[in-house]
Amino acid sequence: EYEEKTGRAHRPLSPKQNVRKNLDFEPLSTTALILEDRPANLPAKPAEEAQKHRQQYEEMVVQAKKRELKEAQKRKKQLEERCKLEDSIGNAVLTWNNEILPNWETMCCSRKVRELWWQGIPPSVRGKVWSLAIGNELNITHELYDICLARAKEKWRSLSTGGAEGECEDAGFSAADREASLELIKLDISRTFPNLCIFQQGGPYHDTLHSILGAYTCYRPDVGYVQGMSFIAAVLILNLDTADAFIAFSNLLNKPCQMAFFRVDHGLMLTYFAAFEVFFEENLPKLFAHFKKNNLTPDIYLIDWIFTLYSKSLPLDLACRVWDVFCRDGEEFLFRTALGILKLFEDILTKMDFIHIAQFLTKLPEDLPSEEFFASIAAIQMQSRNKKWAQV
Repeated sequence: EYEEKTGRAHRPLSPKQNVRKNLDFEPLSTTALILEDRPANLPAKPAEEAQKHRQQYEEMVVQAKKRELKEAQKRKKQLEERCKLEDSIGNAVLTWNNEILPNWETMCCSRKVRELWWQGIPPSVRGKVWSLAIGNELNITHELYDICLARAKEKWRSLSTGGAEGECEDAGFSAADREASLELIKLDISRTFPNLCIFQQGGPYHDTLHSILGAYTCYRPDVGYVQGMSFIAAVLILNLDTADAFIAFSNLLNKPCQMAFFRVDHGLMLTYFAAFEVFFEENLPKLFAHFKKNNLTPDIYLIDWIFTLYSKSLPLDLACRVWDVFCRDGEEFLFRTALGILKLFEDILTKMDFIHIAQFLTKLPEDLPSEEFFASIAAIQMQSRNKKWAQV
């Protein structure tokens, strides 16, 4: 356009433009640079080299097309698997809603329901099933939650305004203890599922998590807040309404195993560890001997797993499936899961020393295949010399 306006003659195409114009195929991005002529200040390509480069380019195009085809086939397969999974979940939702939940008392222990439970509870009904399975032995009501929350808020206001120490005392717990507990809750909330960004300051569930943990410290001042509780409360919040999450949280923490750990009952914790080692030695004798040789005791990895019910150590979707069966089988499944993890990584762990084992078990791989993981758990036998877990 500029040349036409100024009346200048069109300049002939450069050798580079000529090459592009004469190509009978479209070059692919930087791959096509191999076809370019050399700059004018360098000798031109010999005909043989140009032919060779053309051939190399065509081979690159063929390889690229093969890769694209392979990727397309992979995407198609993933889509088919996803559709199949969604159909399966849809059918399971209908079964849970129409058959199981309306007849919970009679059906919850049937073989069909137990098998369906093992496959994972659909997210849309998970909260209802967890609530029913955990139960409410403490008879906590929504009104009691509101009362505990109101008391917690009053305590927070009193502490933030530097109220009298006497006002902040409850069941022998001083203001300093409560302030430390409050600070720990704040700190832990910011470290709860940081990748999701929904529990941190400004996130949609920050205040909800803060409320449940605060209400619990008022409900159970003898237990207070302990690190790890925030992960349990967060998982419940993702699946239940706030008051129902509090009810499930309080009842869950009241179970013997959780109470032993959260109240740091050393005697009972050691009993649990000793029982775990009995099943560890029977199921995985080679790895058990390796751990003994390296002085790796169960508390090094089990405490973190039990405190957070695996929600911190496993990918969230996998942790929820562990919770599903934990709600069905109780504390035994927590220790069975631990043995399943050790079995799954037995070959890797037997080659590691103390430090590397501890590091590996603290932060498990994020790409754990769920079916392989649960197959490993299923292979664990929870019977020792005709004695079940509870008896041991």
